[in-house]
Amino acid sequence: MRHHLWRSINGILLFAFLALLIVFQWAYAWIPLIALGVMAAGVAWRRTSCGMLDRDDAWLVMSFLVFGLVWLMDVWRSGQWPMGARGEGVLLALWPWWAALLLLWLRSFAPSVRLLWWGVCCGALGAGGIAIFERMVLGQSRASNGMNAIPFGNLALLLGTLSLLATLWCLRRGRPQRWWLVAAASLAALLGLSGSLLSGTRGGWIALPLLLLLVYRAALGIMPARRLNLLSCGVMFTVLLFSLLPQSGVVERVTLVASEAQRYWQQDRPGNSLGIRVELWRAGGLLLIERPLLGWGEGGVEAQRDVLIAQGRIYDRVVIHDQLHNDIIDTAARRGLIGLATLLVLYGVPLWLFWSRLRRTEACAGFQLLAVAGMMVPIAFFAFGMTQSMLRDARGLSGYLGLCIACWVALRAYEKPR
Repeated sequence: MRHHLWRSINGILLFAFLALLIVFQWAYAWIPLIALGVMAAGVAWRRTSCGMLDRDDAWLVMSFLVFGLVWLMDVWRSGQWPMGARGEGVLLALWPWWAALLLLWLRSFAPSVRLLWWGVCCGALGAGGIAIFERMVLGQSRASNGMNAIPFGNLALLLGTLSLLATLWCLRRGRPQRWWLVAAASLAALLGLSGSLLSGTRGGWIALPLLLLLVYRAALGIMPARRLNLLSCGVMFTVLLFSLLPQSGVVERVTLVASEAQRYWQQDRPGNSLGIRVELWRAGGLLLIERPLLGWGEGGVEAQRDVLIAQGRIYDRVVIHDQLHNDIIDTAARRGLIGLATLLVLYGVPLWLFWSRLRRTEACAGFQLLAVAGMMVPIAFFAFGMTQSMLRDARGLSGYLGLCIACWVALRAYEKPR
């Protein structure tokens, strides 16, 4: 009875986190904090027993702890905590450790798999609805829901593609066909992708082909090949048609990339979005060369960047940015090659764990869908991190850790005999 109670509470919190992550301004922080409170109550309840964890759980926990440990050591060394805009991201370096605790708790009392799928669908529906309202009704240039448009668009894209997997989950063979569930998940996927397009987040669109290929791989064991190919063409046609609409602003944003690249490389004019990013990446490379092992630390990057500006080695307008717009370069510049290694562990361990389960030929369709969903998270964030420091953003880091945990506990719960 008590075990069922904790599973139910965890399920409600998991659903709320996924559904509200970019819909409600403070969901990225408040829901994990409530979950930590629930965990503390459960541990204090002495008769509450936790399930047995295995080596793979330990690998994932280790990836969180190592990343957080090196970050915390850097905070101690530099005497400065990372801080996002408007006070968001307080104690950011501690979040991977809190995530490790929540992973242990949720593994012991895993919520229903259905709550994962409907959580991402509700999140995608909310993101797309907000984006359409802001662009079509309010006339804003980029949808953002009052936050940075880049993490909003990136997370909407990921929730949208995960909703495509939810559609496949509804179509599994041997399950009752409920057209309204399929329609709801399909609509969520469409709105999630629309939210990304309407946000104008060009860097995140790099991840879309990779994520769609994973969806195609997942669908191979669920749908006949001919039907799947027709459906794939339909999805790509719909996305392309929406992108070509003048109201979406996609063509304008893509065309702008070409003009910005020409101005930067041919006319030596870095005063645009792409040019400033390249200058930030160049600054990060220069800083890494000077301190390759441990980097410059929290706050040290900004101070040394200003020195490079004063020396005329990089463009002066990069001073308005507090991060280097690339997770790999930013981490390497702040925490050196040691910090970069922990970042690669944070990406690589979840990817390896989910991929190793995807390779199981005897696995059922539902199990493989969860494995693909888990692979999507590190792949998407790696691609997002090419043009934005997503793991220094409060919602970005919370979203990465939360989605990894959600997919992992759902997958491991699905492994249990039924």
